[in-house]
Amino acid sequence: MKILYIYNLYQQPGGENHYVESEPRLMKGRGHAVVIYNRDNSEIRDFSWWRKGALLWQASWSRQSFREVRSLIRRERPDVAHVHNTLTLVTPSVYYACREEGVPVVQTLHNYRLLCPAATFLRDGKVCEACLGRSVPWPGVVHACYRDSRAATAAVAAMLAVHRAMGTWREKVDVYVALTEFARRKFIEGGLPAERIVVKPNFVAPDPGPKQGPGEYAVYVGRLAEEKGLRVLLGAWGRLSETIPLRIAGDGPLKEELAKEIGAKELRGVEMPGQVSPEEIVTLMRGARFLVFPSVWFEGFPLTIAEAFACGVPVIASRLGSMAEIVTDGRTGLHFTPGDTDDLAAKVDWAWSHPEAMSEMGRAARAEYEAKYTAERNYHLLMDIYQRAMSARG
Repeated sequence: MKILYIYNLYQQPGGENHYVESEPRLMKGRGHAVVIYNRDNSEIRDFSWWRKGALLWQASWSRQSFREVRSLIRRERPDVAHVHNTLTLVTPSVYYACREEGVPVVQTLHNYRLLCPAATFLRDGKVCEACLGRSVPWPGVVHACYRDSRAATAAVAAMLAVHRAMGTWREKVDVYVALTEFARRKFIEGGLPAERIVVKPNFVAPDPGPKQGPGEYAVYVGRLAEEKGLRVLLGAWGRLSETIPLRIAGDGPLKEELAKEIGAKELRGVEMPGQVSPEEIVTLMRGARFLVFPSVWFEGFPLTIAEAFACGVPVIASRLGSMAEIVTDGRTGLHFTPGDTDDLAAKVDWAWSHPEAMSEMGRAARAEYEAKYTAERNYHLLMDIYQRAMSARG
């Protein structure tokens, strides 16, 4: 089989940027032919001021991406196209290039962009679904939800409204891939055809193997951004009954502010190693007693949680969205009330003082990884999805 992968990289790298390269690598390793078309939003930095302005209103259709994808299909003749992110430079025009050339389309729904201009269902630190199900997501424009800009949000909202009106989401995509059952339900509620949405989670490869020993600290790994609940995390650490070592690994816009807060609150035992490599993430995970995941938005599929499970590390996560689905309370980790520093502190205190119970949860987490999140399992799910898309197109 020959698969064309299409994706748009973000300027600020996150889990999605890293993950979109995993599936092509997996399929190539299984002997399939892989063709990649990608664009990077870092290209925008070199645009002239007038081209940047025009870009806001070209988010709905890129003639360049349409021509390049159509030309690539004519040259390579792929059996199926697998699209990931299309904002800002790729645009939904690539669906039409694929349809014109008779290539079936699979679209992975990494976030909630098709339902919410900000893609997060989050506003002012709280869950917001004001745009869910609207033909024109005008509340997002009013509140400047995308990049804190009404103009930028209007461009994204226009893209969503235009393609809803054109029937793009209902007619040009053969199979949608939601990462969790929770996300699938949200997209159905938002108007996507239920019969075309399947669930396939992310995966972790290579297998790092389970850790040995109870673990010497708690760990957070991820982007240091507002929606990730880092303020909740530090607030909870200030309420702990004893000093519990914590490693906060990652980079992002809150990095300096968090470092200052750690110093101002004199949070002993809290360290920020900064951005870490995939190999260093494994080392951090294998030394941890548990992972803390305090995100305040629904999340897509947090790869960090799957990485923790692969290492046999249980997770303390917000009882919210996909996190509440992936982490089973009392079996593979613990839930706490989203945004509640006291509840998180109580769960962390309990987890630290019950190492045997956490080790048992870690073994259950490892079993969950082996059942759901291995490369082998993901490969078979992907092949079923591609076959389904090709059958739908006839």
